[in-house]
Amino acid sequence: MTAIQPRRTLWRLAAIAVATSLTLTACPNKVEEMKKEQRSKMAQLEPTINVFTVQPQNILLENNLPGRLESVRTANIMPQVNGIVKRRLFQEGSVVKAGQPLYEIDDATYQANLQSAQASLLQAQAALAKANTDVERYTPLVQADAISKQEFDAAVAAKRSAEAQVAAAQAAINVAEVSLGYTKVFAPITGHIGQSLVTEGALVNANSTKMAVITQNDPMYVNITQSSSDMLKLKQQLMNGQKVQNSEVAVGLTLEDGSEYPHKGRLMFADTTVDEKTGQVTIRAAIANPNQILMNGMYVRVNLPLAGILGAFPVPQRAVTRGKTDSVMLAKEDGTLEPRTVKVSGQKGDFWIITEGLQAGERVVIDGTMSAGMLGIKKFKLQEWQPEQEGNAPVSGSPESAPAESTSEPATAPTTEEAASEAQ
Repeated sequence: MTAIQPRRTLWRLAAIAVATSLTLTACPNKVEEMKKEQRSKMAQLEPTINVFTVQPQNILLENNLPGRLESVRTANIMPQVNGIVKRRLFQEGSVVKAGQPLYEIDDATYQANLQSAQASLLQAQAALAKANTDVERYTPLVQADAISKQEFDAAVAAKRSAEAQVAAAQAAINVAEVSLGYTKVFAPITGHIGQSLVTEGALVNANSTKMAVITQNDPMYVNITQSSSDMLKLKQQLMNGQKVQNSEVAVGLTLEDGSEYPHKGRLMFADTTVDEKTGQVTIRAAIANPNQILMNGMYVRVNLPLAGILGAFPVPQRAVTRGKTDSVMLAKEDGTLEPRTVKVSGQKGDFWIITEGLQAGERVVIDGTMSAGMLGIKKFKLQEWQPEQEGNAPVSGSPESAPAESTSEPATAPTTEEAASEAQ
């Protein structure tokens, strides 16, 4: 029997009952006989209902949380000397390598400073040479008492002062060379460089003017925030589950357009402290970004597996009645139904995860019983439901729940006159 046939039979019987009540109101005895006959015929019907056979599974629970992407490295390019920008040496939006030159700053002043320091070094070296000569000449004279000890000590002091001046001049040269080197601005990391924030001819100040930003986007960080109260609820919910180690967790991303990101991430850490200002707990994951689809600052939804439950039963959500106590309707082998109280311990997609109240092989009713129950039908034919049937309308004996199906024979209910003639 197809799904349409039981419904059409039920419509016909219901219409017969209405017609009978209208045409035979003057004959109470006959009306009572007709009602008994209709109840007998309905009791003989066995409409089809959808059932789902439950089997225990080891289920990894996931929590869907908001997240924000962050570059694994970000470098703000700033000059270390003051000056006028002479040239930009990169293409905006391109990939730059660590050590690649990015800008040239006018170095005329720093070249002059270097030359001045070199000249000071030469002067200091000349003074040192004279001091060395004086000490060498005074040494035999002081031994022969030809000069005073004081004059010899003054020559030695002059030599040491000249040596210090040479060292200072050498240090000044080093400083001048470093400053001159800073007139070329190099990339500190490898990554994508964005817009140039300065142009040729712009005056930049040391350690204050931002020139560009380099971001390293492969891999990317995913910063996830969850309130401490939600974290506590989640921990309590999963107390009976088996905790998953960080190294085993594969984190999935859902992008802003609703699509699933093809690569899986790796959970790095969950903070053990709560932000006092926001009451949030931070969780961080790393995820590969080889095609540069992910961008710094992008909002995503993160599917974060946190615990596994062994031997649990996934049941379609539509089959579970939630309330102070959760319950399902079980179908027995003889086609009768039995209510059962269950315990829901989590959610996995469109399924509730039940940890108590079910046994392997039991059949949970998905749909098709409400309208039939209103008509007094207590015995049903069972049809196994598959998840891919989710889009199908429920098969039921109620005209209210019957879908409009396109068939070769339209499923129209009989008129009152037809039902009355059939009843007679």
